[in-house]
Amino acid sequence: MNPRQDAANLEFDAELIRRLDRTGPRYTSYPTADRFVEDFDAETYKTWVQRRNVGVQRRPLSLYFHIPFCNTLCFYCGCNKVITKDKGKAVTYLDYLVKELDMQAKLFNPDDKVEQLHWGGGTPTFLSNEQMRDLMRATRERFNFVDDAQGEYSIELDPRKINAETVAVLREIGFNRISMGVQDFDPAVQKAVNRIQSEQETLAIIAAARAEGFKSVSVDLIYGLPKQTVITFNQTLKKIIDANPDRVAVYNYAHLPALFKPQRRIDEADLPSPDTKLDILGLTIMRLTEAGYIYIGMDHFAKPDDELAVAQRRGRLQRNFQGYSTHANTDLIALGVSAIGKIGPTFSQNYRDLDNYYQKLDAGTLPIMRGLELSQDDLLRQCIITQLMCHFELFMEPVEIAFLISFDNYFARELEELKELEGLGLLTMGDRWFNVTPKGRLLIRNICMVFDKYLRADRDSQRYSRVI
Repeated sequence: MNPRQDAANLEFDAELIRRLDRTGPRYTSYPTADRFVEDFDAETYKTWVQRRNVGVQRRPLSLYFHIPFCNTLCFYCGCNKVITKDKGKAVTYLDYLVKELDMQAKLFNPDDKVEQLHWGGGTPTFLSNEQMRDLMRATRERFNFVDDAQGEYSIELDPRKINAETVAVLREIGFNRISMGVQDFDPAVQKAVNRIQSEQETLAIIAAARAEGFKSVSVDLIYGLPKQTVITFNQTLKKIIDANPDRVAVYNYAHLPALFKPQRRIDEADLPSPDTKLDILGLTIMRLTEAGYIYIGMDHFAKPDDELAVAQRRGRLQRNFQGYSTHANTDLIALGVSAIGKIGPTFSQNYRDLDNYYQKLDAGTLPIMRGLELSQDDLLRQCIITQLMCHFELFMEPVEIAFLISFDNYFARELEELKELEGLGLLTMGDRWFNVTPKGRLLIRNICMVFDKYLRADRDSQRYSRVI
């Protein structure tokens, strides 16, 4: 049996989801960022870059730029952002960002190839067209990019703040993929979360991206927002399906006002009930799959000919801090406030606030706040969790060969827990393999949590969102 053959299948079991819904990590990394330590500093980072540079086979590079500024506050948002209408703040920030870019570039070999670039935020298009040109020019002067056909160069957009001219500039400077937030088209929902965004302006940006030849257009939705109902969200889904984006991400709103202050402006009485949220999720899965989208995993759906779907069918799908990717086997250089990078078996994160970020750069030091050197056990569990998140299956022998372990002995406790999940119908276990069933795929985080050593030691998972 080849479990990958039924990778497009997905079964919505509402009762099973109700029974197993809990809080847990999203596993854009393992270990997760809350496990990073402050002992990992700029000097530790440099040491690992030097080790990388003398390696026999150096990985290609990925660059992530965090642009934290937003014009307005969306009440649901948990991102690291700076709310301002003062464009002068971006001028200062870019000066420091280029300073950091220069410091990072000097650490790497000139012939290293950049295969992936992502600008996130915040709102990257808070920058003016000329500022975006300048930042991309500065980046290309310092790093060697593969051509457009081979590279994955993406940016997050806010359709409310740009027009067709901006879209043309983004394509001109080298971006070939865009993602944009929609969340919900219903006016009552938009008012409740302080994000007023018309269908017309959103569709205009999608059309402009198509006209400019972008390879992929992705749209983000959120279910569980205040004032949402099954009927109103169905109307949003119809409009999104008619717009025909290449990818659709449908995120579960995690209401964590103790962690994210903007969420305190949301009236909890307006939030849909757990049963309504589940009904919205079930409707979303039905509508998107009927429209021909493939369930990639977690919150992501893609057209069958999209790169993510193709990579999953071929067993090449990866996962990184931006989500699912076809280029995750790279060393990731993080630039900007709060940005997270990955060099070899290490993670690093920049300072989260502008003052410390600027202060470190003024002192001639990379603004790294914390990080982690992964142990052999971390790498082993990372391998397993990534395989499950991307392909819903695991063959034990390749893991044993790569890490020189006996899977049955090393993971005796975990295998017993998996048998319990098998009894619930989440997975099927063979002699030397197991694969996630169609009804288990929506609960893939539950399965991955079995292998999370840190969760086992620390049962306080209130910092995480709910699985569904």
